[in-house]
Amino acid sequence: MNHGQWKTRRTEQLLGEVVEYDQEYIDARLAGDLGQAVYDRRVELGLSQTELAERASMTQPQISRIEGGDTVPTLPLLRRLAKALDGSLNVALTAEDSRVTFTPHAA
Repeated sequence: MNHGQWKTRRTEQLLGEVVEYDQEYIDARLAGDLGQAVYDRRVELGLSQTELAERASMTQPQISRIEGGDTVPTLPLLRRLAKALDGSLNVALTAEDSRVTFTPHAA
């Protein structure tokens, strides 16, 4: 989807019209939601990207790509991230929406 298409759909949405999004847009939003959840939890723990990468046996550029929504990690990698972020990764998917959060482990 190019910027012009996005702008048109956004305008239609603001006018109350029903807007259908391409699957690519929906997938990108999920990647962005995951990246934001990783970033938020990392900052909450006071970790740098490098520190999180070390905890998760990854590289700093991998963490950067995940946080930027540029890549969607595999399930095993998500498990390592959850452990490194000392929490449970929660992904809620419906036909209309997605939500990604980390629930901290009890101290």
